[in-house]
Amino acid sequence: MSETKATNITWHDQHISKDERRALTGHGSAVLWFTGLSGAGKSSVANAVAAKLHARGALSYVLDGDNIRHGLNSNLGFSQSDRTENIRRIGEVSKLMVDAGVISLTAFISPYRADRDRVREMLAPGEFFEVYVRASLATCEERDPKGLYKKARAGEIKGFTGIDDPYEEPNAPEITLDSDGKGIEALADEVIVHLEQAGVLTPR
Repeated sequence: MSETKATNITWHDQHISKDERRALTGHGSAVLWFTGLSGAGKSSVANAVAAKLHARGALSYVLDGDNIRHGLNSNLGFSQSDRTENIRRIGEVSKLMVDAGVISLTAFISPYRADRDRVREMLAPGEFFEVYVRASLATCEERDPKGLYKKARAGEIKGFTGIDDPYEEPNAPEITLDSDGKGIEALADEVIVHLEQAGVLTPR
């Protein structure tokens, strides 16, 4: 699906560099790629981090899985090939945001390691942070905020991650968050600390 089909196209360099945009905002730019089972808390933590970034004057934007499927990826389903294309497109959008000097926070199950690794390869070293929001299947089923696990167990949803489709845990994520044992605000604080230690944000 990633095959380039357009012809007679030329890449145009921009007059303003990524570093110049970062200098304007006063902070680095990167992709925080939140991954984990449905119900693990990816969107909640990503939005909490975005709020903390906004409070300290840092530009950020949350790309949420459901929201993106209402627009950019509305023509994609949940087959493996469609999920791969879904993540590829989000990776490209995230890369544009990094070039614009923005901290991009993506909240997608993104169950396949290979898809996440392809996004990492799109970005320069130090610009991609895989954030594993780790929660047990039992915890996610207990939360079940959208009622999806109940439907999957009843056979109403096929190919549901964690039930009848695999979730491949990250091998070496930059950040691992214990969503079983900690609250949203505490997890968001851990992400902020990591961004400070990585030099994306200036420590306070």
